[in-house]
Amino acid sequence: MRILHTSDWHLGRSFHRVSLLDAQAAYLDHLVRTVREHAVDVVVVAGDVYDRAVPPLAAVQLFDDALHRLAAAGVPTVMISGNHDSARRLGVGAGLIARAGIHLRTDPGACATPVLLHDAQGDVAFYGLPYLEPALVRDSLGAPRTSHEAVLTAAMDQVRADLAARPDGTRSVVLAHAFVAGGEPSDSERDITVGGVAAVPAGVFAGVDYVALGHLHGCQTVTERVRYSGSPLAYSFSEHTHRKTMWLIDLGPGGEVAAERVDCPVPRPLVRLRGHLGTLLEDPALERHRESWVEATLTDPARPDEPMARLTERFPHTLSLVFDPERSPQDPSASYAQRLEGRDDHQVAEDFVAHVRGGNGPSAQERTVLRAVFDDVRVSDGVDEVSR
Repeated sequence: MRILHTSDWHLGRSFHRVSLLDAQAAYLDHLVRTVREHAVDVVVVAGDVYDRAVPPLAAVQLFDDALHRLAAAGVPTVMISGNHDSARRLGVGAGLIARAGIHLRTDPGACATPVLLHDAQGDVAFYGLPYLEPALVRDSLGAPRTSHEAVLTAAMDQVRADLAARPDGTRSVVLAHAFVAGGEPSDSERDITVGGVAAVPAGVFAGVDYVALGHLHGCQTVTERVRYSGSPLAYSFSEHTHRKTMWLIDLGPGGEVAAERVDCPVPRPLVRLRGHLGTLLEDPALERHRESWVEATLTDPARPDEPMARLTERFPHTLSLVFDPERSPQDPSASYAQRLEGRDDHQVAEDFVAHVRGGNGPSAQERTVLRAVFDDVRVSDGVDEVSR
């Protein structure tokens, strides 16, 4: 069975205030064309179909058009909701849509109810694990702790139990939206840390033939059977080195996996430039970046006059300007942003406690309280967004 693995479309997202709808439409054209040209048997979309719980109308129309075209191609599609999606909104009409071969899996309670598809070698069971927010699904899944590893393990235990009850030789594919240890994150994924831990071990998914992951935006192989397709477009300058692709997976009669990357169209290259403004404006070697989307980091000791206007004369698609003067991080004139670079919210809060106490940081008990508060706020924000 030939599977096209994709994820993290983030329909409706912009890039530094530049609309990406045209680029996303071009990607979906490419996806449908790939389905036809490569004789794909099933498309899987591992979450974050939309960029937010209440997407703009243009993004919904783009999604609707993609579903119609996939259905018209006669190729089944299995998709799950991600942490950016509203599971309830995305899942509306799932029963009716399934009649057209589009299978939406957004209910955590249905993790062990597969989409059964068939080829000449028999059945393939596709299990959809939507994004599982630990605080919201722990009880319903019977997980012993409020953590990503605990709820995913509980869901996979249900999957393995269902699979064990099926005829011998039934092959299996799991779709999941999670941060799996060994994956390389970028700046554009929303933080899903719970209790200080975001990643889960790949061993959670043991016992199935292929795991189609979503959430991380770089295409990568965790193990031969556990892979991220990554996002089809770059959504931050931290992705400037990414090769944006989809996975073309051939699932053999005994569960063998052969994988090939299919490149996605690139609307415009990304580049990060760094140096003194004069150098960026005059270096002839940089002329090749004239049509790229540019993030420029200026290292001049003093802020130059009108830097953005001058940069856009040479690089018309400059979208981001960062100032990082050449000085030590310990320099008292270092910017607040520089001092906070690489530190998460919890670490910043601990630093604040140490500052107001004259250098004495929080105790172990206070750290636990701080961590719990940050987790509660993150979950509350997610619930509020989904319920809108």
